[in-house]
Amino acid sequence: MRSSCVLLTALVALAAYYVYIPLPSSVSDPWKLMLLDATFRGAQQVSNLIHYLGLTHHLTALNFIIISFGKKSAWSSAQVKVTDTDFDGVEVRVFQGSPKPEIKYYDELCTGMAEELNAVIVSIEYRLVPQVYFPEQIHDVVRATKYFLQPEVLQKYKVDPSRIGVSGDSAGGNLAAALGQQFSQDANLRNKLKLQALIYPVLQALDFNTPSYQQNVNTPILPRYVMVKYWLDYFKGNYDFVQAMMVNNHTSLEVEEAAALRARLNWMSLLPASITKDYKPVVQTTGNARIVREIPQLLDARSSPLIADQDVLQHLPKTYILTCEHDVLRDDGIMYARRLESVGVEVTLDHFEDGFHGCVIFTSWPTNFSVGIRTRNSYIQWLDQNL
Repeated sequence: MRSSCVLLTALVALAAYYVYIPLPSSVSDPWKLMLLDATFRGAQQVSNLIHYLGLTHHLTALNFIIISFGKKSAWSSAQVKVTDTDFDGVEVRVFQGSPKPEIKYYDELCTGMAEELNAVIVSIEYRLVPQVYFPEQIHDVVRATKYFLQPEVLQKYKVDPSRIGVSGDSAGGNLAAALGQQFSQDANLRNKLKLQALIYPVLQALDFNTPSYQQNVNTPILPRYVMVKYWLDYFKGNYDFVQAMMVNNHTSLEVEEAAALRARLNWMSLLPASITKDYKPVVQTTGNARIVREIPQLLDARSSPLIADQDVLQHLPKTYILTCEHDVLRDDGIMYARRLESVGVEVTLDHFEDGFHGCVIFTSWPTNFSVGIRTRNSYIQWLDQNL
């Protein structure tokens, strides 16, 4: 009996050690976030083990685990019709509905948007790593969106061609931003986007030491190390570069290809003093020029929309950007807002002091966060007022 109690105590202590991480008191529902982060870390570690054993790519395993927990098959209700189809060969899920309050999760978020906005929501199921790598994901999104913008398709779904927007969160925010920039330069497009809404978007891979990267280096759900690995996954790059990239060796002063782009993400001028605080830029004199030579995609504006030319940015539509304080990507969004404002684009920057990366989809039990509900409502309210 005593040995069983000792073993149980040890297991509880180990579980507590695994779950507990120090978090700032300002973050929303800290203990719940610790549990969510521990679950996500566990899924990543299982996925990495599967990858190490050669069974499948770690992102394939991770996506399977996440889908098993969160993604539901298409369903219809009296309020929202949900159908799976394809647009020019790209899988999409279409949500059509009329107003009715309160829904939950990624499919639920789209359903809620369809109901509350009385809108047609098209969720593009772009192909993922390792099936394809950059820039194929962008090609999928562009192809599907151009298909949807055809007059006969808009008519089929009863969509007003003057009220079309593009949106995405995290990596999806990256693709939405890249799509917006590409469409703003396409003179052949008959129907233009009215707005873009970016939720904690990934916007650059040149500086992994912005104040938000330094402040949130180990913060859930997206620590810096994981973000750098995701970038290398996207480019099919070498994991040996992770440590060098985390200290900005890939954009050191000796890397001439990056020199002209640094000013476009000079956070000392783009961020307010309330954010820069006492943080110092990390600019290496010498680094590893081999990284950019092997992965030139790092400096491509299609992967890093924040570094686009000014004459590209000035043609973008009205923009909404949601950022969270406890997120390595916070400053990407704020810098993009400032660059857009500087060329005359109307921007709403919606910042949440207690927010963390991914929070907008966590609105339902048992992963219901107060900041998740508030970010979701704020985002949908802006769309309702501006679309």
